Amino acid sequence: MHMKTEKHELNFEDYYIDEEPYYLPLGDEVNIFKAAFQAKIPVLLKGPTGTGKTRFVEYMAYLLSRELNAQQKEGNEYLPLITVACHEDLTTTDLVGKFLLKGDETVWVDGPLTLAVGKGAICYLDEIVEARKDTTVIIHPLSDHRRLLPIDKKGTIIEAHPNFFLVISYNPGYQSLIKDLKQSTKQRFIAIDFDYPVREQEAQIIQHESGVNQEIAYDLAKLGEKIRHLKGHALVEGASTRLLIYCGKLIKGGISPRKACEVAVTAVLTDEKEIQLAINEVVSSIFT
Repeated sequence: MHMKTEKHELNFEDYYIDEEPYYLPLGDEVNIFKAAFQAKIPVLLKGPTGTGKTRFVEYMAYLLSRELNAQQKEGNEYLPLITVACHEDLTTTDLVGKFLLKGDETVWVDGPLTLAVGKGAICYLDEIVEARKDTTVIIHPLSDHRRLLPIDKKGTIIEAHPNFFLVISYNPGYQSLIKDLKQSTKQRFIAIDFDYPVREQEAQIIQHESGVNQEIAYDLAKLGEKIRHLKGHALVEGASTRLLIYCGKLIKGGISPRKACEVAVTAVLTDEKEIQLAINEVVSSIFT
């Protein structure tokens, strides 16, 4: 049996964000991300689910690609975005790559992290705390001054492309002693905190993303704000902006506001009947 290494080339068309994603900056997060990219400092995004962390990374990949292109005298330089949804079964092999049989040959296939490191892309590890701790250790030499990726199975070390950028995220609301980032990992990043937007900003986002009118968008933002007051008392997590957008899309599609809120918010946030009744009372007070 013959053995060879075959690098699967990164297809820019698969990972390049070619249309500007809608993102409403809520603070100085855009400038901080840009400065971190220029300084090659990896970024940790912290915040509740549905507060725009993933959309923000997509927006920054698009924005930085445009800036890189503007700096080029000849040709284009793109900054692809490779996203990995982390889970408890995610292994180092899943990230780095593996040998596969191809006919009578053994072929090496790069994993998403190796592709990003070698070709120069943003690698976004979403919900990093869900991955196994022995898996996350692989990012340590990439997230300090070395910017190296060791590939033990090949006995090689890859030096990161100048445009390689590492971004991770997690929801501190779910952190525990079991699922939390070690300080040895955290202190290799700068952190950008995400939270729910204020009512006016959230209404603007809901209106743009769902297509409902300004009044309904504002009412949905008001609903989200009121439900979040229940967090920590009756709810583990508040209503995310994403859920409110889902409500708006259902309303835009002809579903009554109360029913849309029932199926997109109430039934999603809890299975407890008493808490569902409490949420529905809040819905009824807004959508009379």
